[in-house]
Amino acid sequence: MAVPTAATAAPAKGEDRSTDYKISPGGSKPASPNLTNSRTSFSSIREDDTDLAQTFTSSKVSCYSQQQEQAVSDDESPGTMVSQAQFFAPITQPGSRLHGNWVPADDFKGWKQINVRGRLASRSFGDLASLTLAWEPRPAPIKRRPSKVTGESALESLPLELLSSIINLLLLDIPPNGITKRNMDLMSLLLASKKLHGATLLTLYRQITIPHSRIFQKFLAHVTEHPSLGTLVRRFDFCHFNPTTLFMTASERSQARNLTSGTLLQALELTPHLHEFLAQEHIDDELDAGVLQKLFFNLERVQALDFCGCSCASFRDAFTATICSAEWKQPFGLKRLSLHKCTTLPVAVFEALLPNLPHLTHLDIAGTQVTDTALASLPSSARITHLNIAKCNKLSADAIIDFISTHPAVTQSLVWLSLATDARVHETFDADAITRLLPLLPATLKSLSLKGSSMNQSHIPLLRPLTKHLEELALGRGLGLSDTNGLFVPDVDALGEGGDETDADGDLVMATIDAWEPHTLRYLDLSDMWNGDFDLPTLYNTSGCALLTGQTGPLEVIEVPEDVARRLAKGHAPLTRLGWRVSELGSRTWVVRASAGAGAQDQAQPHDNGSRGWKMGAENWGMRKVPMARAEVGGMYGSYMFARKL
Repeated sequence: MAVPTAATAAPAKGEDRSTDYKISPGGSKPASPNLTNSRTSFSSIREDDTDLAQTFTSSKVSCYSQQQEQAVSDDESPGTMVSQAQFFAPITQPGSRLHGNWVPADDFKGWKQINVRGRLASRSFGDLASLTLAWEPRPAPIKRRPSKVTGESALESLPLELLSSIINLLLLDIPPNGITKRNMDLMSLLLASKKLHGATLLTLYRQITIPHSRIFQKFLAHVTEHPSLGTLVRRFDFCHFNPTTLFMTASERSQARNLTSGTLLQALELTPHLHEFLAQEHIDDELDAGVLQKLFFNLERVQALDFCGCSCASFRDAFTATICSAEWKQPFGLKRLSLHKCTTLPVAVFEALLPNLPHLTHLDIAGTQVTDTALASLPSSARITHLNIAKCNKLSADAIIDFISTHPAVTQSLVWLSLATDARVHETFDADAITRLLPLLPATLKSLSLKGSSMNQSHIPLLRPLTKHLEELALGRGLGLSDTNGLFVPDVDALGEGGDETDADGDLVMATIDAWEPHTLRYLDLSDMWNGDFDLPTLYNTSGCALLTGQTGPLEVIEVPEDVARRLAKGHAPLTRLGWRVSELGSRTWVVRASAGAGAQDQAQPHDNGSRGWKMGAENWGMRKVPMARAEVGGMYGSYMFARKL
């Protein structure tokens, strides 16, 4: 496929921004005062607070070395005030030079105003004005308004909703490294006034982040002593929990008994208004039948449950016993559920659980043993926007196609869909299944992953309509780099071969180019192009491949396979010349457009940091896990989202 001339033009050079190409696992640099918004998290993957896409580095650059020093000038001549100073000898001894008074010049303003070696302030003498020897009238003292009575300031008079939103800006969602104290600004704000004390308590206790067991023990002690604080809690977040922060061995952790199934159940009893509970694999031993019973059936307001990576035998047995023995008397109000990589849960769990989720909107069951029957049993009243069924090897292609095209829970609401598989192990969608699937996908989709499926050139025309509303697209195996041109530029050669459909002047070709609707893709996953399908010389040849040209804007992130990542690690000078850079994290590598926009007209547009409502707080592209709460990405969730293949 030939690329139009517009596609061969070199991309416009944007603002030069330097960035690190690799994520260093080493210790972070000292924090810089100019990077007050940057925060690090112990043993976690987080998104960096920069304007560049796909940056996860937690390194900081010291700004002390960038401070400009003022030059000291020693060649300044003394002022005239020295020569104009007069000496008055005493009347009794007119010839004495020992006694008497020196009177400074009329323009003398005190010792503090003398320029001494380039510095204005002298530390040796006080100002003569303080000795009542000033020769200029003192300015009238400024009349200050009397301080307001505590509780009547403009800040305290704001409604509680606005005041809480302002105080939330001081909250650290991602805890610092290790056992370092956090939210010290909020702790100081508690002592400012009664009004600020109440609003700050709402902020401190609304979202409880537990990075280690000592924090949990401290929280439990406070809530036990003051039960009213427990009613403020809306989220329990264990995604940053690291069991080795305080104790190196399991025996030490068991002896401390800071976080156990008993203390966790006690904390849940004291937080009756809990909305979100975010767990992960490091606390799956503490999730016994009592805790699960409380989470699923005794917390009426719970909306989101995340058990990412929980797969130990005790969790499997407790979860199976809780779900399979439940009576399900009343509708379950859960809206977001993640069993991501809960690989040990049996089929009976999904067949019992999924039919009883009538209000579900987010479902992540990637890597589980869910079956066709269980997936089809989802209630029709559910309105699922995020569905992750990646690596669900017990699902068939026909059942998935039928579910997506006919089930009321997804036909009009689906925004994020992952059908990815590991092609080296299992293939769910062959070429014929992809041909049947693509025309049935809803127009509401923003992210689609077909990774691991079998594809060919005939699927490009079927994918082209989807690129007009998709922002993320992961392609399967079997395609080449030149095949992707059809997603971004019109196929002029195909029109030229039409014979009767093309007039002598080529008006039909020009009309087709003028009517071409631009794509909306910002992320393209080509990591399945292994075994030579991803050829770097072809990528660098902008006359035959449009990926790195300005024609593909607003595309800004391309994920590459492992073998290509190893070659790029040895050198990527052509990428830099074309306006792209390399970024990697864990086992994933991306080629990222270095400039903000592909054309000069984009310079006047506001910068797009990548945040979207459907990303639930994430800003980078290509997440593998569905977020269950709107929050900053960090901890183990950051690893599952951006550092792992599937």
